Amino acid sequence: MRHFSKPRRLLFALYAPTMLAIVLAAVQVVQIPLGALPPDSQRLQAAPVWHFMHVMAGAAFGLIGPLQFSRALKNRFAMVHRVLGHLFVAAGAAISLSTLALLWRFPAAYSPAISGGRLVFGTALGLALARAMRAVFRRDYTRHRNWMIRAYAIGIGATVVSTVFFPIYVITGAPPQGMVADAVFLGSWSACIAFAEILVRRI
Repeated sequence: MRHFSKPRRLLFALYAPTMLAIVLAAVQVVQIPLGALPPDSQRLQAAPVWHFMHVMAGAAFGLIGPLQFSRALKNRFAMVHRVLGHLFVAAGAAISLSTLALLWRFPAAYSPAISGGRLVFGTALGLALARAMRAVFRRDYTRHRNWMIRAYAIGIGATVVSTVFFPIYVITGAPPQGMVADAVFLGSWSACIAFAEILVRRI
């Protein structure tokens, strides 16, 4: 907690993995209309709207999220904090919906373990946001903060996975396959959520 008490360190720690995922997803959005998707992503041509929604919502979620955890923004600019909070929740809801839609559209695109993980995490994101909004309507701001942290961890878990997968892809020329991919995917996402839960219990 001492290392994350300074705003600059916190923002850097949260934005570093997010920006990589946003850039990679933005490249795919450009590749779709150009017909330049790599072979392992050709399926996205069949659902460009859902993928575009997923990328745009993910970018908004990743860019707004770290700002919402800034005490300076919340204490000095409460109105901005509330407006950004509504946008954050809307982006998170869009991520949850588009994740489930893409999973339904491409049920065999991933292994059963990864597909199951996407189903669980996509649903959990929507539920966490609902719990957070319910808490703020009841003016239970501590519970609201805790559920927003959990929602952010779930939503940002995909960027952690991308951060781990990308170096492997660059080095080997192909993403991890088989049980290795399952372990890296589920392990990275679960570690992100576990870290958030530790924070929730310590702050």
